[in-house]
Amino acid sequence: MLTILFDGISTGMLLFVLACGLAVTLGLMNFVNLAHGAFAMVGGYVTVIAMQRFGVPFLATLPLAFLIAAAIGLVLERTLYVHLYGRSHLDQVMFSIGLVFMAMAGMDWFMGSSPQNVILPEALKGRFDFAGIGIGRYRLFLVVICGILAVALQLTLSKTRFGSRLRAAVDDQRVARGLGIRVQTIFAATFAVGSGLAGLGGALGAEILGLDPSFPVKYMVFFLIVVTVGGTSSIVGPFLAALMLGIADVGSKYYVPELGSFVIYAVMIAVLIVRPNGLFARPGR
Repeated sequence: MLTILFDGISTGMLLFVLACGLAVTLGLMNFVNLAHGAFAMVGGYVTVIAMQRFGVPFLATLPLAFLIAAAIGLVLERTLYVHLYGRSHLDQVMFSIGLVFMAMAGMDWFMGSSPQNVILPEALKGRFDFAGIGIGRYRLFLVVICGILAVALQLTLSKTRFGSRLRAAVDDQRVARGLGIRVQTIFAATFAVGSGLAGLGGALGAEILGLDPSFPVKYMVFFLIVVTVGGTSSIVGPFLAALMLGIADVGSKYYVPELGSFVIYAVMIAVLIVRPNGLFARPGR
């Protein structure tokens, strides 16, 4: 049971890194970006291409996946997304879902439809026992890396000047501009970081979740569930929601595999019945 719990925590950590960029854009920027999974797919393919074609070590591909996904996100934000900030959520959904299918078709043409494999370094392969718990080395690596990212992201958004400026820009852009805050620059940087985190999550998750051109659609619902259950007022909510869903998913696959993903949706429904706005929601929203 403790081994299953650990595997569930590591899966939840991975879900958080994959979804935290969406939590930022949806929760703090109030933008529904369903193309978030496309940036995760890009990060995964950056890792695959760098390792298979250029011989780059796995660990060295992780910052590369973050930077390339962030750069693509920045370009798209400045050229396309910036025109949708003031539009309705329906317009944002239709626009971003169109980008998803374009990204899937482009990746299928460029890389083919076959699933891609990521070969981990020997140090991250296998398992070891600690106090009776079977711990996978790569899953332990995920827990450490994702935990550091979660703490750093929360501190950045809640304790830094950048985080306060971002919240001010979201709450009232006109007043924020009057105070000298460069709203467009703040939004562009935030969107780029969110896209980069998605790319990093895609690189980290390629070995566990698999990677093919259908990745953005296959896991889109999971990203949305994490943000919906966690709420959009902070990073803490999606983090706890990701842990809850990761443990529920792994536990259900061990004990009741015939139910498939039913347990995750049941947890989501139960939470939303009690907390319709998620675990953490801003007052008045």
